[in-house]
Amino acid sequence: MHLRRPEIDPQLLSETDEQRQLRTVLRDFYAETSGVEDLRKHLATPRGYDEALWARLAGEIGVHGLAVPEEYGGSGFTFAELAVALEESGHALYCAPLLPTVVLAAHALLLSGDRTACERYLPRIADGTLTATVAGFDAAVPGVAAEQGNRDGWVLRGHADFVLDGAGADLILVRAGTPAGPRLFACEPVPDTCRRTPRRVLDETRRQALVEFRGAPATAVGAAEEAEGTVSATLDTGRAALAAEQVGGSGHALDATVGFVAQRHQFGRPIGSFQAVKHRLADALVALEAARSASAYASACAAVASPQLPVAACAAAVVCSETFRLATAEYVQLHGGIGFTWEHPAHLYVRRARGAEVLFGTADRHRTRLAELVGLATRGAA
Repeated sequence: MHLRRPEIDPQLLSETDEQRQLRTVLRDFYAETSGVEDLRKHLATPRGYDEALWARLAGEIGVHGLAVPEEYGGSGFTFAELAVALEESGHALYCAPLLPTVVLAAHALLLSGDRTACERYLPRIADGTLTATVAGFDAAVPGVAAEQGNRDGWVLRGHADFVLDGAGADLILVRAGTPAGPRLFACEPVPDTCRRTPRRVLDETRRQALVEFRGAPATAVGAAEEAEGTVSATLDTGRAALAAEQVGGSGHALDATVGFVAQRHQFGRPIGSFQAVKHRLADALVALEAARSASAYASACAAVASPQLPVAACAAAVVCSETFRLATAEYVQLHGGIGFTWEHPAHLYVRRARGAEVLFGTADRHRTRLAELVGLATRGAA
């Protein structure tokens, strides 16, 4: 059972000068290079994002290597700095695979403790030349099985569905079943042994795919007995990362709506001056501040590898998902008729909000797990 009392230094919840500067740089960078029209244009490309911009984000600003240790080619900062970058990417609705590559795959490698795998893959993740993802992490029973191949290697058979960036990732870290139990494997997919089929999803800015392994060569990553712990910790880190993204998206939705209601006039006055509109915006602001707090706590826990991370990640997942849903609903509603049009960016944020709220489990699932973690419920209870 986890303690209910937080054990994080309150100073970790405050933004440092370096983090503030990073936020400013990224806000300006995205404003100049990743507008809505740019987003729409790149969504129609085979890869789904601007690969030149991805390289600039890694090379000029170093986002990809923020939480990667210096020995593996990164900057040696913590998850707290990466969370700032993720929040700004959520604010701009950046559509490149930061979440699967920089968060899930990179942290799975780090958490595995496998130095050989880290030395092989992390430098290329940090410099932006390798995209990666994870598969089968959230399945109760692995849909992929690993078999011993020739020369002490492994091959994978089976499938994993709705894999983030599954159709384009250069590396897939797979949780696969073995006779001794689930284990983590690294697979560099090739067409002959790995079929990847893009799925049609609600949020086109976050591509997903069905990945079918047909004797795909793979390398074991980390110790077998540590695999499930690595997977669980990776998912909690992913939840903290997604919460930061959702805070950024919620902030954009609220800022855009406040700006609109201050300019849109009805009955000779701005519609934002009407009490009913003020109340709705105030509710959204209160929810956003709560989401910021939940996200900051989860990011701090991830930054110091706190045992409180599972609790913080579940709480952030619930609070930030509901806030993003509320903020994007008001984004559409308070823009009136224009908010319902295909040309307006509001629907893109709505799609991101709806897709994100079920990405690592539903809010009800997180509440159930949270109750179990703090001792308010027992596993298997009705």
